[in-house]
Amino acid sequence: MQRYKVKGKRLNGKRFVFGLMVALAFVVSSFNFSLAATAQAKEYTELQFAPLAEIKLPKYERFVLQNGLVVYLMEDHELPLVSGTALVRTGSRWEPAQKVGLAGFTGTVMRTGGTKKHSPDELNEILEQRAAAVETSISEAAGNASFEALSEDLETVFGLFTEVLREPVFATEKLDLAKTQARGGIARRNDDPDNIASREFRKLIYGKDSPYARTIEYATLERIEREDLVKFYQQYFHPNNMILGIVGDFDPKKMRSLIQAKLGDWQRNPKITNPQLPEVPPANATGVFVVNQPQLTQSSVLIGHLGGRFDNPDYPALDVLNRVLNGFGGRLFNEVRSRQGLAYSVYGLWSPRFDYPGIFIAGGQTRSDATVQFVKALQAEIKRIQNQTVTAKELAFAKESTLNSFVFNFQNPSQTLSRLMRYEYYGYPADFLFRYQKAVVATTAADIQRVAKQYLKPENIVTLVVGNQTAIQPPLTQLAAKVTPIDVTIPSPPQAQN
Repeated sequence: MQRYKVKGKRLNGKRFVFGLMVALAFVVSSFNFSLAATAQAKEYTELQFAPLAEIKLPKYERFVLQNGLVVYLMEDHELPLVSGTALVRTGSRWEPAQKVGLAGFTGTVMRTGGTKKHSPDELNEILEQRAAAVETSISEAAGNASFEALSEDLETVFGLFTEVLREPVFATEKLDLAKTQARGGIARRNDDPDNIASREFRKLIYGKDSPYARTIEYATLERIEREDLVKFYQQYFHPNNMILGIVGDFDPKKMRSLIQAKLGDWQRNPKITNPQLPEVPPANATGVFVVNQPQLTQSSVLIGHLGGRFDNPDYPALDVLNRVLNGFGGRLFNEVRSRQGLAYSVYGLWSPRFDYPGIFIAGGQTRSDATVQFVKALQAEIKRIQNQTVTAKELAFAKESTLNSFVFNFQNPSQTLSRLMRYEYYGYPADFLFRYQKAVVATTAADIQRVAKQYLKPENIVTLVVGNQTAIQPPLTQLAAKVTPIDVTIPSPPQAQN
């Protein structure tokens, strides 16, 4: 995904005044912060906070064009800025297995390859002159196109945004550039042990051929041609297959007219259907696996199993359970890091997804000679939260932390609008987050123990260690009689095999 956003060449008085106001605000806030820092420091447990004010959604408008395009409008006149996002029902999970990387290339080259009316350089220059941005990408479960502009440049930038949505040309040379960059990423993918652990753990949980775990290779990259990008685009990019949201300083009547003028004549595809979601069975019920990296002096450890979705009624209680385990004052930090001194970092969380099972995952980084003890400590804490009821103090702290962080879901109208769009995209109710908030308030210690027993499966834990196997003493065989090695050797490019 490319981003083109630099200072514009035409700097008018309004921009200068706006910049001066921002600078002054920063100076004042820095001065106030310095005064506050001189006050007597307190322990975090001694801090007291006023009750949270009730959070309400900003006013917004939702309507649907005749071609099926769903539109959200949310006004915000605090700054002379407008931004917008289109969510497209697509994703890399629907790309062919033999062409992994196709969706990502489609999302990238949509923007970098220019449009029928503007070459890539022309598109970049117009945006740069206005300090504006147009971006596109395709992730695992959604396509995304966005724009940012000053209010006075809205019509021009929105026009370019709709061009990119409707008339991308997928220039071959830009695809070649994207493939070259991808080759570099493949070559460097084993440089970071944490990246190795994350990538290989997903394969252990979902299966190496699952669309939620497979990785781009030289061979899959070489099979992708420009025609594949065009076909993938044509399959999914239709007005009745997307949601458009715009937030900022605009006149709603004029914005409606602009949307109608630029997108109203885009023909719907009456044959489009929502693709069937891939099945997600657990790939491994249990087991200990190792990626031997002799150059390492510490181990990256991940343990866990297949998890669940956000729409599970027990998700709020599981999220409070996460707070019991994690962060300053959490059981893992207090026990594994502080008391036993086994970890540089440690965490454990139930991590759901919107429309397919997520993962329960725990782990961290530890010394090579403490690896086995670290894994056993994680396992012990998982069992302890199942068998030992959380204290009233633990529960209160976990619920307060969860509820106090709730406000950060509504830091600005753009973030709120994005959440509303995602809920519609995945078929969730618009007030889902408020239902979650109420359920968190109602969570009890008994609920925490119940969900821990129901959803955490210590008997089905998959364990992955990335580290120096020789230096891991006692050996990993203390965890299981069989330790399965994982080969992360990068397959050679096809031409190198001839």
